[in-house]
Amino acid sequence: QVQLVDSGGGSVQAGGSLRLSCTASGRTGSSYVMGWFRQAPGKEREFAAAISLSSGRTLYAGSVKGRFTISRDNAKNTVFLQMNSLKPQDTAVYYCAASRRANYYNDYNDSFKYDYWGQGTQVTVSS
Repeated sequence: QVQLVDSGGGSVQAGGSLRLSCTASGRTGSSYVMGWFRQAPGKEREFAAAISLSSGRTLYAGSVKGRFTISRDNAKNTVFLQMNSLKPQDTAVYYCAASRRANYYNDYNDSFKYDYWGQGTQVTVSS
C-alpha cells in the first residue's frame, strides 16, 4: 500500500503561482509514475501532468503545458507541481496519484492506470 498526502493549494488571483506537493509513504519505490489530476465542479476528473520516478520523463495536458512543471525529489518521496500563470479555468481540486501500471508513455494520462490517490487539495483562481 502507498499513502499519498497532497498539499499546497490555496486561493490566488489570475496570473499568480502555486506549488503543490505530494508526499508518498508506505511501499514506495522508483518504479512508479506519479500524476496530477484535477476536477472542477460539475466536470469530469482530468489529467494535468505526470512524471516517471525512474526516468524523469514527463507528460502534460495541452491546457497546462508551458505553465505547469512537474518535478520529483525521489530522496524525499515527493512530487511537485509548480503552477504559474494561473487562470480562473484552473480552479479545481487537484489530486496526486501513483501508478505501477502506466507501463507505456501513452498510459501516463489514463486515470484508470493509477492505483493510489491523495485526498485532494483545492486551487481557486479568481479573475
